[in-house]
Amino acid sequence: MAVLQGVLIGLAIGTVIGVPVVWFELKRQIKRARAAERRARNAERLAEIGAMTAGLAHEIKNPLSTIGLNAELLSEAIADLPGLDEDDRSSMRRRVGVLQREAERLRDTLGDFLRFAGEIRLVRERHDLNEVVDELIDFFLPQAQHHNIRMRAELGRGPMEASLDASHFKQALLNLLLNAVQAMTEGPGAESTRAKELIVRTTEVETDVGSQWAVHVIDTGPGISSGVAERIFTPYFTTKGGGSGLGLPTTKRLIEEHGGTIDVVSHDGQGTDFVVVIPKFSANPDQTA
Repeated sequence: MAVLQGVLIGLAIGTVIGVPVVWFELKRQIKRARAAERRARNAERLAEIGAMTAGLAHEIKNPLSTIGLNAELLSEAIADLPGLDEDDRSSMRRRVGVLQREAERLRDTLGDFLRFAGEIRLVRERHDLNEVVDELIDFFLPQAQHHNIRMRAELGRGPMEASLDASHFKQALLNLLLNAVQAMTEGPGAESTRAKELIVRTTEVETDVGSQWAVHVIDTGPGISSGVAERIFTPYFTTKGGGSGLGLPTTKRLIEEHGGTIDVVSHDGQGTDFVVVIPKFSANPDQTA
């Protein structure tokens, strides 16, 4: 409203001092002012909705934990309940089991949302990218072996120094590793007889802004079609039956907070390569932000 009032006052003053007023210019200025006010109101409204949604998610998450705990206690009580026919006991435990799983799924979904929507505060320090990646591989290796997936590292010549929040950066890469394992074990085409491999590679790459570091997370799964690849970083888009659709968008946000980019190269039946590119370490913070 203040913008519109300013336009009207300015034009009124122009008329008083003898400056001709062109009416189509008046209408154009008023239209622009009203559009600017609408955008400001919409932005304010979206911020309010975002805050309310995050608060609502917190309020729902706590009761869900209580529901899950009581469902677990109920399952134990059913197991010890005397005089109950075994078929009825088994049926009741299955129903309680469904309740437990759904409560846990909703709790995980809310957790994913809160991590995605919440403020990210990075504590960036000078790290050797290879060391950070190697630590993550060592942590993840047992899970890959559990799924009969061969995991190997192809690390570039070090040191490969970057300004990283190691914890958040590992979380971003961990999401990619989990996504790769799911693609090779649960997704369509996972029954393929191709050897299941998960490769993490670090390299130096030339980009439009100069030399940077790249981390490749490569799997030999069924690949991603072009239509899916275009939407894979869109919040809540998922091709998995129980997925929240926030894992990859969260990864993208974490990488971008580090001043980096993420892309995916994939074709049906030929595996997938997620490519994370981040700036090299620089003593000048402006060059790594």
